Amino acid sequence: MKKKNIALIGLGILAAAGLYYQYDSNKSENGEVQYVTEKAAKGMMISSVSASGNIIVDQIANIDPTISGTVQDLSVQVGDRVKKGQFLFSIENDDLGVGVDKALASLEQAKNSIDSAELDVKGAKADYDKAKDDDSYTKKQRSVLKDKIDIARAKIIASEKSYEAALSDYRNQKKDADRRKVLAAIDGTVNAVNIKNGDDLGKNSTNSPSETPIIIGDLKTLKAEVQVNEVDIAKVKNGQKVMLSLSAIDGLEITGKIEKIDALGTENSGVITYDVTVALDSLDERIRPAMSVSASIITDTKQDIITVSNSAIKTEAGKSFVSVLNQGAPKRKEVEIGAANSSSTEIIKGITEGDEVISQMISSDSSAASSAVKGNGNVRMRGGSGIPGL
Repeated sequence: MKKKNIALIGLGILAAAGLYYQYDSNKSENGEVQYVTEKAAKGMMISSVSASGNIIVDQIANIDPTISGTVQDLSVQVGDRVKKGQFLFSIENDDLGVGVDKALASLEQAKNSIDSAELDVKGAKADYDKAKDDDSYTKKQRSVLKDKIDIARAKIIASEKSYEAALSDYRNQKKDADRRKVLAAIDGTVNAVNIKNGDDLGKNSTNSPSETPIIIGDLKTLKAEVQVNEVDIAKVKNGQKVMLSLSAIDGLEITGKIEKIDALGTENSGVITYDVTVALDSLDERIRPAMSVSASIITDTKQDIITVSNSAIKTEAGKSFVSVLNQGAPKRKEVEIGAANSSSTEIIKGITEGDEVISQMISSDSSAASSAVKGNGNVRMRGGSGIPGL
């Protein structure tokens, strides 16, 4: 008898559950409103700006002697480590030696002219001093002798100017001649070699990477150069932390700080961007110049603040509101908002920690409910849920 009663009670509970399922289904079919909610919670908010660019070498030297001649004794190749002052190659040009000899001859001639002018001054002064004490000289003759002193002094000045010009030419000729032995300008790694023995170097150089004979870069000075959109550049400041990743190296994430922000923007297809240089906190031997890099620039960080999803914020007449679920019914509250990022917004006042905020209103079909669950929201049906009394 007791077993029969227990069975009847079990059947009654199952029947009740079936009735509630039917009731719930009917409400869904009738368009009952459901809510996706979240609890207003305190935490940290990070605001950032996204940018992309490439790895660059900060210290780089274009080795271009800018003189004509034939390349000889090339002693480096791409990838070689070199020290400042190390021999790279030589340039064969006999005319450079001839130019030095001619310049030296002109310099010596200018020096002789100075010496001659100084003797002229000395002689003119002696003649004038003699005439001052000799009554046989007329006043006019003494005046002529005095003028000769001034002329001789002017000759010294002109000779000195000629000497300076000759000295400058000699130094330039010698400097060009010395360039026949080309040396490394900095410590670093040879990044490019665009010459070979026997090549003729022209007198003019465009300094473009494809024509510069040798390029040396110090790979210890690798940095990231990223382009920031004009709508974000006002938020970017020197010293801000940057998170970086390289598409060529899976799993590698490095940090850095903004070091320089270009004042002038660049237009490309109507879009204005600004170059921002990021100094890397550490180097990885796998990183190479020109690698693509993605950057997240941390523009603001706030601790211990109340935040809600951006979808929970509604605006009307310049004011912001959220809806809070109170005993199963939504209640609109005006709020003051602060900082925001791509997912969350700071609430300065209007709600308190723990309030159940509606972030989305959805239809009651199974696909919408499933979507809400996957989005980590709590799905609540207006009027409550569950079997009354349980």
